[in-house]
Amino acid sequence: MDEREFMRGRVYGADHEDAGPRPGRSYAELVGGPLDGLLLDVTGRPERATGEQVALGTELGRYGPGGRALYAPRSPDGRHYDWRGDAP
Repeated sequence: MDEREFMRGRVYGADHEDAGPRPGRSYAELVGGPLDGLLLDVTGRPERATGEQVALGTELGRYGPGGRALYAPRSPDGRHYDWRGDAP
């Protein structure tokens, strides 16, 4: 199993031992880019913030350690966030 397949369905930023989704939380799926297939916990985000782009730290992107992957919601429901590029 490769690294991307291993990460699919896991929650971004969660501990490796407990990286699955939790009951009672809301998640958006990250689509494309270095974090493809991970889930982003959006529980409790203000309605206004769910439509905004997010910059997520990752070592897997173009800029390596310290870099960020940029994702923006695909639609107003915020269920999928599409990759927009990488940033230092």
